[in-house]
Amino acid sequence: MSDLTTISKAALLSALKATGDDTRLRLLVLLNISEHNVKDLTHILNQSQPRLSRHLKLLTEANLIERFQEGSWVYYRLARNNIYGDLVQDILKTADLSDKQFKEDQAQAEKVKAQRAKEAQTYFQTHAKDWDRIRSLYIKEEIVEAEMKNLIGAKPIDLLLDLGTGTGRILELFSEQFKKGIGVDINHEMLRHARARLDRLNLQSCELRHGDINKLDFKDALADTIIIHQIMHFLEDPKQLCQEAARLLAPGGKLLIVDFAPHTQEQLRYDFAHQRLGFEENQLWGWLKNAGLKALNFKLLPNTSTKNKNPDDKINNTDTLSVSLWLAGK
Repeated sequence: MSDLTTISKAALLSALKATGDDTRLRLLVLLNISEHNVKDLTHILNQSQPRLSRHLKLLTEANLIERFQEGSWVYYRLARNNIYGDLVQDILKTADLSDKQFKEDQAQAEKVKAQRAKEAQTYFQTHAKDWDRIRSLYIKEEIVEAEMKNLIGAKPIDLLLDLGTGTGRILELFSEQFKKGIGVDINHEMLRHARARLDRLNLQSCELRHGDINKLDFKDALADTIIIHQIMHFLEDPKQLCQEAARLLAPGGKLLIVDFAPHTQEQLRYDFAHQRLGFEENQLWGWLKNAGLKALNFKLLPNTSTKNKNPDDKINNTDTLSVSLWLAGK
């Protein structure tokens, strides 16, 4: 059992009372598997929103679950990395998860996840043509990802922060290496897709947050590894993100930035909202140095693929894109 001596008597009694209810125990079992919003839970447990909100409020006040906002939606997850989370884990270890009610709840949760995945996929199918066009312009992702893994190294990661997580692919890529991964994005549709991906892969060590990556409500020196993958060129002021990443990076930590080298694809400004047409190597090093970070490594991955000669595509008729990787330390 976990060491409970740091929990006061009143807090311990409150936590134990909160678990002593059929619905709240079912909620703990569900939230131990994945994050859910209130809408999800009403469908899974077939209970009214006011009733479930009351149960969730009691569990939150007892510090057994955590509540976080994502736009207009509120999500819940099991408390982690604290004594209350340990207490819940100890309780759940004694629960018979083969119980009929638990199994029915989980089956219903899988249906909810499947619907969420379907909705997210519909969004990306609508935009598939654009995604394929941009991907055709630069070096294959598997080559970029292999170099990312090489630069980060094989050392275990306590907390990886993925700024501009998009589809959640970077969390998936490093999931076997970190204890905890947090992906942040301001686009709700991208977060829906990322959540569907992580649900499908059952990556319980990952969390997703909605927020402005330039100004996050995270404490200083939070993460030992931070990755910014293909985000800088969308920003009006990339220097600001370098400053924010430096604030969030723990001493001895690594920051990896992956983005385009300078190019002449002017049409990307209009078709894909790119603010910057790539970055010079020393341009980014200057921003990172001013943010208090030091240069560790740099890689340029040139695109040697054959250009698409489609005369109807203004983008593909110019040059292809090379990818640069900057590794900085603190």
